[in-house]
Amino acid sequence: MTDNPRETATQAALHRLIWPMRLTLAGLWAERIARAFWPLWTLVIATLAVLSFGAQDTLPLEAAWAGAVLVLLGLAASLVYAFRNFRRPTRTEAMARLDASLSGRPISALTDTQAIGTTDPASLAVWQAHLRRMAARAAAAKPIAPDLKLARRDPFALRYVALTALVIALMFGSIWRVASVAGMGPGGADAMAMGPTWEGWAQPPAHTGKPSLYLNDIREGALTLPVGSRIQLRLYGEVGDLTVAETVSGSTQPEPASAPAQDFVVTRSGKISIDGPNGRSWEIMALADAPPTVSSTGEMERAADGQMNLPFSAQDDYGVTGGQAVIALDLAAVDRRFGLAANPEPRDPVTLDLPLPITGDRADFSEVLVDDLSKHPFANLPVTITLSASDAAGQTGAAAPLKVVLPGKRFFDPLAAALIEMRRDLLWARSNAPETVSLLKAVTYKPEGLFRNERAYLRTRVILRRLDAEAATLAPEARDEMAEQLWEIALMVEEGDLASALEALRRAQDRLDEAIRNGASEDEIQQLMDEMRQALDNYMKELAEEAQRNPDQQQSENQQTMEMSSDQLQEMLDKLQQLMEEGKMAEAAELMEMMRQLMENMQVAQGEGQGQGEGSQAMRDLAETLRDQQGLSDDAFNDLQNRQPGQGQPGQPGQPGEGQQGQGQQGQQPGQGGQSLAERQQELRDRLNGLNGLPGEGSERGEAGRQSLDEAGRAMEEAERALRDGDLPGALDRQAEAMEAMREGMRDLGEAMAEERQNQQDGASQGEAFGRADPNSQRDPLGREPGDSGRIGSDRNLLQGEDVYRRAQNLLDEIRRRSGEQARPESERDYLRRLLELF
Repeated sequence: MTDNPRETATQAALHRLIWPMRLTLAGLWAERIARAFWPLWTLVIATLAVLSFGAQDTLPLEAAWAGAVLVLLGLAASLVYAFRNFRRPTRTEAMARLDASLSGRPISALTDTQAIGTTDPASLAVWQAHLRRMAARAAAAKPIAPDLKLARRDPFALRYVALTALVIALMFGSIWRVASVAGMGPGGADAMAMGPTWEGWAQPPAHTGKPSLYLNDIREGALTLPVGSRIQLRLYGEVGDLTVAETVSGSTQPEPASAPAQDFVVTRSGKISIDGPNGRSWEIMALADAPPTVSSTGEMERAADGQMNLPFSAQDDYGVTGGQAVIALDLAAVDRRFGLAANPEPRDPVTLDLPLPITGDRADFSEVLVDDLSKHPFANLPVTITLSASDAAGQTGAAAPLKVVLPGKRFFDPLAAALIEMRRDLLWARSNAPETVSLLKAVTYKPEGLFRNERAYLRTRVILRRLDAEAATLAPEARDEMAEQLWEIALMVEEGDLASALEALRRAQDRLDEAIRNGASEDEIQQLMDEMRQALDNYMKELAEEAQRNPDQQQSENQQTMEMSSDQLQEMLDKLQQLMEEGKMAEAAELMEMMRQLMENMQVAQGEGQGQGEGSQAMRDLAETLRDQQGLSDDAFNDLQNRQPGQGQPGQPGQPGEGQQGQGQQGQQPGQGGQSLAERQQELRDRLNGLNGLPGEGSERGEAGRQSLDEAGRAMEEAERALRDGDLPGALDRQAEAMEAMREGMRDLGEAMAEERQNQQDGASQGEAFGRADPNSQRDPLGREPGDSGRIGSDRNLLQGEDVYRRAQNLLDEIRRRSGEQARPESERDYLRRLLELF
């Protein structure tokens, strides 16, 4: 042992590097083994995954042998690759890697020797100080982790694919199935040592939900299997020691009885036997998959709106997967009279999917088939409904045809029912078009007392003229379009509109008022109260729908209106009923009269709806033009109704028309300001063509609205020409087209204006939106005049005047009404709701 302090310090430093160096060397081994042998262990893992899934048991023996050969070739190639790329790491390489990780390479410095100045004390002192510094750095050495990244060598991540497959195989397969590889060779050493043996599996069809059976665990005897079950047998040992005999597959070309791998499907009952040492046999009872059954479980029901409800039930031994209801016309049961006497045009049956349970068992369930076929040509006609169900095996079961009348919507109004019957005849056969034209002419010849809805009459006249022109060459598309319009007109006649709803409400008011004054019984009054409530609900509904159809329509400024909410009207009705229950008939009669006067001037508030932005004035002018056009059409309609029975149609030979009579009754029918109908129509057309500042210029909606107004102008021009010729029916048709085009244009322009306002408000804050609720209004959102400073609020005292309590109640009612309007900005509604919470 040397006593040199330098050598002692160096040895101590190197001694502390033993374990870091050994771990670094182990890392080098791992790194180089991974880089050289990754193809080998990837192939091994992938092979284990395939064997764990049992591919060797399902593939033909030839395919299994071919796969085995490929695996062996791959293993050989992987070994060659590994030994060519593997290089054994050394301690020197480990030390160099460890030294490279330290600053200044202190390990190399510790092994260096001083070249010059060995006799100089100062130089020796510097050298020893350097060694001490390097020794301190070497003492801090840490093992270097190996670089096991193989992405550059395995760009397709095959090692991860193999590992994932093995994990899935271990979860859903069995590692023990790898042992069945020994059976691929009949002369295997293990098989020879164990003697002949066998394995077998029975796999029922997937749709049955039955588990697979391991035949080795099943004793001899009877075995019930679903038809379609797959039998897999594997024989191990010398060929011929074990043989298989079966009569369940019905195959005419069975595999050799001694084949090592045998697969067949159970198609009938029979026997399976394995003859030889440890053999076994089973009597197989094949359980056939019965087709599903389906049947109706009750009478078909008709809903109030014509919707059909057909209850049914379905059963299947393993579960129903689908079902259909086929609805076909029962031509033999049709009453072939009137419009149905013609030969019908062929129509495909209607096919509806049966509803199935979303959750639960589908082997036995009950459901209800719900669908709306009230507009179908088969509606209200005899049909046959055939229900069918199918299962996963592809089998279908059908019920006996059900003969019923297909439900349709009922129309109680005679005119509506007649229009629906004409629609049915038109859909039955296009050859009924001339007869339908004659019937439409008959019902529109004297519309008084028959058409309570003028709009319905005008639309009927439009369809009449079109059908009359196209009756000889009516196309299916045009026929279907006119049938749809007849349906809408019938609904309009049946359900009424705003005018008819108001008429029904007045009639209910009169009856209730009369009952109160004449001292009717409580039961009679209660019945009349219920009728009035229903009439009021219908009227409010029609008002709301009218406001949505014509959002820009306004009443004239001199018309006194009162905005009331549905809740307020219901409160008045409740108060009326309370007065009658208390026997205060005089006060009830006064309240009835007050309600009558209020509802005469009532309008439902649908939000402000009358913005004062750009384009609003043009929209108001357009709405006013539409109202005047409606008034002109009313006058023309009244003129047509007031024509004397013997006068005939204007414009016909021998009959004077408007242009022929000069100053006569027809030609100078007085209108507004003494103008004739034709002159009024010309003025309206000029007003429409002279509209400026319409909203939505350049936008899609805006251009669509302008095109609709152009069509309205052309229809007005034709109406004017018809009025001058005395053709009032033709003029009414053209006026109806003009009004419909104007309504369509107003809808498009209204949407365009709404889009413009929305774009303008997107960047505004909530406070700004609240402040701009009505930019040009001279009142705040609560109806107060602004103060002198222009702020939102008022310099006036709200509690002034003689009846401050009534004023407060009115203000509270107004806040409630405005807080419920969906069209108002959300910030304003929040503010109003906060006000309500204070009171």
